Amino acid sequence: MTITEKILARAAGRDEVRPGEFVTCKLDLVMANDITAPIAIEEFEKMGAGRVFDPERVVLVADHFTPCKDIKSAMQVKLLRDFARAQGLAHFYEAQTGGIEHIILPDKGLVLPGEVVIGADSHTCTYGALGAFATGVGSTDFAAGMALGECWFRVPASLKFIFTGQLNEWVSGKDLILYTIGQIGVDGARYMAMEFAGPVIANLPMAGRFTICNMAIEAGAKNGIIAPDETTMNWVESRARRDFEVFSSDEDAEYAQVYEWDTGNIEPQVAFPHLPENTCGISEVGEIPIDQAVIGACTNGRLEDLRIAAQILEGRQVADGVRCIIIPGSQEIHLAATREGLVETFLEAGCLVSTPTCGPCLGGHMGILAAGERAIATTNRNFVGRMGHPESEVYLSSPAVAAASAVAGKICGPGEL
Repeated sequence: MTITEKILARAAGRDEVRPGEFVTCKLDLVMANDITAPIAIEEFEKMGAGRVFDPERVVLVADHFTPCKDIKSAMQVKLLRDFARAQGLAHFYEAQTGGIEHIILPDKGLVLPGEVVIGADSHTCTYGALGAFATGVGSTDFAAGMALGECWFRVPASLKFIFTGQLNEWVSGKDLILYTIGQIGVDGARYMAMEFAGPVIANLPMAGRFTICNMAIEAGAKNGIIAPDETTMNWVESRARRDFEVFSSDEDAEYAQVYEWDTGNIEPQVAFPHLPENTCGISEVGEIPIDQAVIGACTNGRLEDLRIAAQILEGRQVADGVRCIIIPGSQEIHLAATREGLVETFLEAGCLVSTPTCGPCLGGHMGILAAGERAIATTNRNFVGRMGHPESEVYLSSPAVAAASAVAGKICGPGEL
């Protein structure tokens, strides 16, 4: 079996499962945010559930419209806060205790290898970087999971992506996943598991692995996953709050398809509007001026991402007429970036540094685009109207390309500065 099949088999109490089978699995963790949880709480109460299945394994995070931008968002967060208090939830995060859900859950040791996790947010697949089966669900499925501690799945077939060779300068996990989506398309892994492997993946830090699995959904995948190794274990062991089991794919596991790419042929990538599959190498971009650069989000808001951006921005200035918005992924990351002097570098370069929030990624706040404006962003989606006006444009890239573009006033790679 593949690693995904083994994890689902364990959670279903079975010796084995095969693609296409329907299984009911015990859940190790369920999560929702300030957009999806209010709907789920209403459904939870409609079904007469009364109490959550385990107050230690239900996580609510206010991050999409926080700090609350208006009365409606404040009411949504209050609903979460009141529910968490009434249910005695151990894990409710907002403001000073929190950050972006897909960054703080792994950082706080709430997701571990071998677990089955559902989240009422499509980018829950991020946690596959830890060797967990993690997938997004709708608010009603989350409500049922919150009540029962179970969820049904159709076992996905698996695709395997093997990366070999040596990474070129400034090429990161973000570039690898953008390249992958460009190759297979936004429906190329529809309801399948995307398993990432090979020597390049083995040498990637956890930040790059989280980025890759975060965007598996952008290829239509049910989940993205990387088998735990020494890097994973070093990261997990200081954070784990409970026992866990590690899985890996059998050598004779069956895959729907196997892709193998030499990363020596991959340069920094940019995804053009209005789909993440519209990718090309930085050398093919041409002259594209920008109005805004966003560095952060659940995809690239980690300390390692901010370090790369600061390395490029240090001693330079953001171009006239360009807004460069830096969004740390959590309060802890913001504090660490401040202590390292990264925030000072950003401010001296003319950047705006935000409190942790999803903010502009979903067109919420903290950087909405007007008609005709163009942004380059380290976020994960560039659909029509995603970051604001339907007549605006969003280009996706790594922190290195976004930072360089902010300085140049046009899309470019660090090598052009």
